[in-house]
Amino acid sequence: MSRGPREGVRPAFRQWRAGRPFWGGLLLALGGVEVLLTLKASLDVILHVGMQGLAGYLLPVVMLLCGLLILFNPAQRLFYSVIGVLVSLGTWLTSNLGGFFIGLLLGMVGSCLAFGWLPDQEPRVSRRRRRKEAKAARTAPHPLERKTGQTA
Repeated sequence: MSRGPREGVRPAFRQWRAGRPFWGGLLLALGGVEVLLTLKASLDVILHVGMQGLAGYLLPVVMLLCGLLILFNPAQRLFYSVIGVLVSLGTWLTSNLGGFFIGLLLGMVGSCLAFGWLPDQEPRVSRRRRRKEAKAARTAPHPLERKTGQTA
């Protein structure tokens, strides 16, 4: 039972995910999917019919595309996130109150996360690692103590 090929999948995915606004793009895309699914709801569930034309289907598709483009083209994340937030607000009028508020909120939060993502940011250090480093720094002898054997 060798685990050779599977060992590299998870670290590779983590590295790919760290180089882009993953959660922002995912939430924006999920918001678009949710709004699209509520358009197919039965008439008993629909609260607000809105403009049941092209805009009812176009805006959630644009949300979905912006989410995917944020994932696969993070260099243009600012443009896609601004379009995503505007389109998410537009679903309020065109698509069952923005997919019963769920798709609207997913799109807004995802767009804001993508807009605020910084590509050159240092990776986060876990709390456990920070505690270990602080404990090691407290217990390590002072540099002058090691050289001279006396306290400073």
